Amino acid sequence: MGKTHLNMKVNGKEVDVLTEPRHLLIHVLREELNITGPHVGCESSHCGACTIDMNGMSVKSCSVFAAQAEGAEITTIEGIGSPDGLHVLQEMFKEHHGLQCGYCTPGMITRAYRLLQENDNPTEEEVRFGMSGNLCRCTGYQNIVKAIMAAADKMNEVKEAAQ
Repeated sequence: MGKTHLNMKVNGKEVDVLTEPRHLLIHVLREELNITGPHVGCESSHCGACTIDMNGMSVKSCSVFAAQAEGAEITTIEGIGSPDGLHVLQEMFKEHHGLQCGYCTPGMITRAYRLLQENDNPTEEEVRFGMSGNLCRCTGYQNIVKAIMAAADKMNEVKEAAQ
């Protein structure tokens, strides 16, 4: 099968990559664009380690063919914060010990980022349901939920102060 040019915006930057359309987006991101935040976990869309934000929706990039991302706007963990300026979700995951080994953390934070854009004041039950597609084999989830709830509170405080 021939290669095709794939044009998309990743973490705010226009990219053009020559790839096979049948390649999975997770492999294009990691191997061709060197964006290694999203992790390859189960390769069957069950674990969520590869979660990205694509066109305003949480997407498991192991279930998307490269060709499906043509013209897409994609945000990965690298586009949410930086070592010099952590996003409030990253700060709260750190403060509330919402990670252990860290393998699932990029997908968790990326999903939580979209969740809080969809619902800026979720209940604990809504957080648990909204995050149910992302698995963690270390933490037991309680601290992940605490971190997301704390991030929502902080983000709402900032919004209220700005008004």
